Amino acid sequence: MHVLGRLAYSSRTVSSASLSFSRLPHRSCKREKGRGGKLVWVRAMSTDQFPRQKQETQPGKEHVMDPIPKFASSDYKPSNKFRGKVALIAGGDSGIGRAVCHCFALEGATVAFTYVKGQEEKDAQDTLQMLKEAKTDEAKDPISIATDLGFDENCKRVVDEVVNAYGRIDVLINNAAEQYESSTIEEIDEPRLERVFRTNIFSYFFLTRHALKHMKEGSSIINTTSVNAYKGNASLLDYTATKGAIVAFTRGLALQLAQKGIRVNGVAPGPIWTPLIPASFHEEKTQKFGEEVPMKRAGQPIEVAPSYVFLACNHCSSYFTGQVLHPNGGAIVNA
Repeated sequence: MHVLGRLAYSSRTVSSASLSFSRLPHRSCKREKGRGGKLVWVRAMSTDQFPRQKQETQPGKEHVMDPIPKFASSDYKPSNKFRGKVALIAGGDSGIGRAVCHCFALEGATVAFTYVKGQEEKDAQDTLQMLKEAKTDEAKDPISIATDLGFDENCKRVVDEVVNAYGRIDVLINNAAEQYESSTIEEIDEPRLERVFRTNIFSYFFLTRHALKHMKEGSSIINTTSVNAYKGNASLLDYTATKGAIVAFTRGLALQLAQKGIRVNGVAPGPIWTPLIPASFHEEKTQKFGEEVPMKRAGQPIEVAPSYVFLACNHCSSYFTGQVLHPNGGAIVNA
């Protein structure tokens, strides 16, 4: 596991990839000693957020990123929101998915997550170990499932494996995604279009229709869309189209399941530091990723994960369905 040390946290441990929300750095800040030798963030001259880096394959790999995305925070205080619950999280090995898995485990959930076979084994192993350390005593051991979610039979197999292990599904989080840059629509051929749609929206349909057979009143479905669905993105046209489809899927499914007492909501992150970024963009764009939003920096996965906790928790969001939350660094969109 790529961590340098540990800190105590509610009788369990969190890796040093954690952070405090109150100490998130501005893109042009650095740490210096203030009064009493305390480390504080101060404005610096450099405006670069991240070192130059590029990954040549998708899905991207979290363990080789610099810096490693932050999936945990010492400021996050769990309160057994998901005690006795079972959560299935698609694409949970890294990025936002990893942070969501970790928060859910801290909250008492039994967690299963998927990853891409042959591409994400290292990240999946790291995440599985983190979840074993974070889980509560009453939760069952987490499991990871390797698959390509773009195909119906694979999604059915995932659901069957989770149900065979745990008996049911209380929370389904559709979070798988891939994206590729292109300057014109002519660059997007049929194989690529089908690949992106299979991962980004077909999988949401497939996983949901199989999982619903094992969900009951009080269950929750949360879909990951994107700020691009609301503001558009000229260089991510096919990706943006799938994210718009996810918004519509969320709203329609919420109406369909309201009478069954199953809530369906979404989260639309803005620029978040995940493996998708160095695997999608050239080095110069990655280096300044997130500068365009009002907060002038990229977000971290742990800054997004609590939105999923809120939407999945019936105590917190029982009157939310068909809605989308927007952790995006201050971009104003029509919700």
